[in-house]
Amino acid sequence: MSRFDKVENRSGSFRAPLAAAIATADVGKIFAVSIDSSGRALIGGPATTAISGLICAVRPMSAGEPIDVMTAGEIEDATETAGTALVLGLPVFAHADGTVDDTAASGVAVGITVARATRLVVRCGPATT
Repeated sequence: MSRFDKVENRSGSFRAPLAAAIATADVGKIFAVSIDSSGRALIGGPATTAISGLICAVRPMSAGEPIDVMTAGEIEDATETAGTALVLGLPVFAHADGTVDDTAASGVAVGITVARATRLVVRCGPATT
């Protein structure tokens, strides 16, 4: 199960209410989020340019509950959203549907695996749309 390991709360993350619930089956998965017009964290976005950061819920959560959105930090035990292993040393990409993997097609870079394939160093730029 993926989990946030290192993050500086003042500059590496922000908190936003969830636009939709996180189901038990999605606990521990890494998702890319955008911020909707109501200021809520929405899994995915209208385009990859809208991706604001990554989330990784540690328990099922209801819509409206606040969640930490990582923009800079490290995630341990990281896998692709689908559950398959990442490849060491390759960039990791977020997609408009909220999935995260090491396939560049239609994605925006959000980090790279360092030291081992399960350690994801996250660096998300600001959303531009």
